[in-house]
Amino acid sequence: MDAAAADPRAKPVSLDHLLKLAATDMAGVDSLIRDRMQSPVSVIPALAEHLIGGSAKRLRPLLTVAAARLAGSTEDHCRKLAAAVEFIHTATLLHDDVVDSSELRRGKVAAHLIWGAPSSVLVGDFLFARAFELMVETGSMSALEILARASRVIAEGEVLQLTRAHDLDLDEAVYLQIIKAKTAELFAAAAEAGGVCAGASPERAAALRRYGQELGLAFQLVDDALDYSGASDTLGKNPGDDFREGKATLPLILAIKRTGAQERTFWMRTVDAREQTEADFERARTLVQDSGALEVTLETAAGYAESAKAALAVFPASDWRAAMEDLADFAVARRS
Repeated sequence: MDAAAADPRAKPVSLDHLLKLAATDMAGVDSLIRDRMQSPVSVIPALAEHLIGGSAKRLRPLLTVAAARLAGSTEDHCRKLAAAVEFIHTATLLHDDVVDSSELRRGKVAAHLIWGAPSSVLVGDFLFARAFELMVETGSMSALEILARASRVIAEGEVLQLTRAHDLDLDEAVYLQIIKAKTAELFAAAAEAGGVCAGASPERAAALRRYGQELGLAFQLVDDALDYSGASDTLGKNPGDDFREGKATLPLILAIKRTGAQERTFWMRTVDAREQTEADFERARTLVQDSGALEVTLETAAGYAESAKAALAVFPASDWRAAMEDLADFAVARRS
C-alpha cells in the first residue's frame, strides 16, 4: 500500500462537496427528525434533543440520501428512510451508553446520567418505534426489510461484544465480526435502502451495500484508533473509554499480541480483571502507540475505504459519486 493510501490523513479531505449537494435533502431530514421525536410525554423530546440536536454529523442519513441520489432518485421518499436511519442509530447509542456506563456522548454528559438509565432505554425504544413508522410510510417493503434486518444484526453484534468483553484472547476475526454487526451493518443498510428506494438494480443495490459496509468498517477502525490517540475536546467522549470498559478493539488486540509475555500481567490486570489505576490508560496508550498497533489499524481502515470507493465503479462518474468517494476518505482522515 502506497503512502497516500495508507494514510489518507496526509491529503486534505472535506465533506463540503457532499454537504452542499445534500443540503436541501438534509434540511428536510432534520425537519422530519425534529417533528417525529416529539411526544406529549415531555421527557421524550427533551432526552432525544439532548442527543440528536447540535453536533451530530448525521453521516448515516447523509449516506442514505447520497445513495438514493446516486442511484437516480428525484423523489423525497429517501428523506423518511434517512430520518429512520438516524433514529435507529440514536436508539442504539442510548442503549449502548447505559450498557457501557459511558459518561460522555457527542461532547455532552450521557443522557442516562441526567435522566436515568430506565428513561434512556425507553426513549431508545420510542425512537426505534418512530423509525419503523417512517419506514412503513415510504411504502417500500424492501427498504423495511433491509433496515429491520439491520436492527436485528446490530443487537446481535452488541450482545456478542458484551459476551467477549475483557477477553485477552479475542482474535481479529471475531473483532471484525463484532464491528461488522454493530457498526458496519447500519452503514450498509443505510446505503442499500437508499438505492432500493430509488429503484436501483440488484447489482447497484448490492454495490451500495458493499460501499456502506466497507465505509462502516473504516469508520469503526478509526474510532477505535482515536480512543488511544484522540483528545476529549475533539472526540466528544473521553479517550480511553474502550480501555476502561475492557473492550478488545483492534489496537488493543494488536498491542497485546506484540508486547507478548513481558506485558501479559499488565493486560490481565487492566483488561481481564479491570483493576485499573488512573495511570494505567497512559501506560496502555504508550504500549499501543509504541507497538505500531495504531499504524496497522489506520492502514487497515484505509484499505476498507479504498474498497468502498471501488464498489462505486458500477455507477457512472458524477458529482454524487465523487462526493461519496470523498466520504470514504473522510472516514479515515477525521479526528472525531
